[in-house]
Amino acid sequence: MKTSDDGPLHQRLGAEFRRRIASGEWPEGQPVPTEAQLCEEFGTSRGPVRQALAQLRAEGHLVGGRGRPPVARRIAPSQPFASLMSFTQWAHSIGRTPGQYTVEVARRRALPDVAGRLGLDEGAPVVDLVRVRHLDGVPAMIERSTFVLDAGLHLFAVDPDAGSVYEALTSRGVDLHHARHTIDAIAAGPEDAGLLGIEAGQPLLRVRRLAHTRDGTPVEYADDRYLPAMATFTIENTVGGRTVAGRDPSDAAPHRTTSEETE
Repeated sequence: MKTSDDGPLHQRLGAEFRRRIASGEWPEGQPVPTEAQLCEEFGTSRGPVRQALAQLRAEGHLVGGRGRPPVARRIAPSQPFASLMSFTQWAHSIGRTPGQYTVEVARRRALPDVAGRLGLDEGAPVVDLVRVRHLDGVPAMIERSTFVLDAGLHLFAVDPDAGSVYEALTSRGVDLHHARHTIDAIAAGPEDAGLLGIEAGQPLLRVRRLAHTRDGTPVEYADDRYLPAMATFTIENTVGGRTVAGRDPSDAAPHRTTSEETE
């Protein structure tokens, strides 16, 4: 299999090896091909192959050694809250290649729950966006966002498959300033399972996001559902920061919430 032509060979090999582990092509717990086999497959010397394997070992994607063949290990990259606003930026920050395909962009009437969160009248016009996001070509999460009409109409003038929707919207003057994130777990329904290529009922990490303008006006409500094997979340507190944990009274079921504001 050929790699892309971008970047040093050992980095391109590393990206391909990570993809194979993440996709299950190299099953977890099973030895990966030998250096000789990889050199023959990619038509290269041992140097780049060894560099790529060493990097994967340092990242935890390979375990074993000392005379034993390295064994594949799937790890979930950690996503800090500072990057929750942009899947694309987070993926680049951890050296992964983001991707997506758009399921739909549609103007419709707001359902009662979403209308209430966005401060709209029930049935007010909104724009819905549904995308499946990838890391190195492997499905990682389903992104469902509902934008107030003024912001969402811009989605019909951009290509949602081209990258970060937030970058596209802010470049067109949409004020996306801060957001509140609520994380819990949910079982995959038939639609989620079909989009992610998993069995219905498997657990997903759900991140619900309410984004605001600088003056606090709600502009987007999102429901993102991650495969746990593809992402975890970390929270970092600083003395001068304002990271708050508590209960969200808007939902009946108790769960942990985190608020984050960026200046």
